[in-house]
Amino acid sequence: MSTLNHFSKLSSNVSPDGPRLTARQQQIFELIQRAIATTGSPPTRAEIATELGFKSANAAEEHLQALARKGVIELVSGTSRGIRLRSGDMRSVNESRLHQFSLPLQSLAQLVLPLVGRVAAGSPILAQEHIEQSYTFGADMFEKKPDYLLKVRGMSMRDVGIMDGDLLAVKQASEAKNGQIVVARLGDEVTVKRFRRTQDLIELLPENPDFKTIIVEPGEHFVLEGLAVGLIRSTFSS
Repeated sequence: MSTLNHFSKLSSNVSPDGPRLTARQQQIFELIQRAIATTGSPPTRAEIATELGFKSANAAEEHLQALARKGVIELVSGTSRGIRLRSGDMRSVNESRLHQFSLPLQSLAQLVLPLVGRVAAGSPILAQEHIEQSYTFGADMFEKKPDYLLKVRGMSMRDVGIMDGDLLAVKQASEAKNGQIVVARLGDEVTVKRFRRTQDLIELLPENPDFKTIIVEPGEHFVLEGLAVGLIRSTFSS
């Protein structure tokens, strides 16, 4: 069974002025959107091939290369999940001008999410002093409704396509299942990692071999802040 079969449809409205996609390219683009919105990670080539009935992952790679040439995705070398969206509709509520991605999503319903900046020690992640600004999205942008955006700092999750400067859509949660990508607070620091709980401790796993697994020992200050439910690459004009 395909690992992507449980994803429900997430519509994507392509601007008439944007790049024209073939029916198959549009299908793959929507599949990538659904995977990121549901799990926080893009699919692998093999998962795309299985979901769409390709004979091999090479066929999926050819379509991905075509999407990259048209500018709707970016491919990151050296990782099986190295696919980054370059689409969306983001508008700063605090600014007068509209910053557009290459494929704006349009919806009558809107979702306004605060962008969390640096988090002060010991204070709630959504405290007013942490909110840098807010952004407006179409309500159908995410399958699971997030509560806020967190700007990613560092490259510890590079191999699942989460890069420094990306905006991670986060749904507040106090519990997580093994394998989910989470936002966690360790002492004075907030980090994005893959969650794994064993019988005796919690492990926060990076997706980059240059970084070490974080071990949370019993008694250490640890707070699960939320689950990753989407990823947006910030490509604002200056």
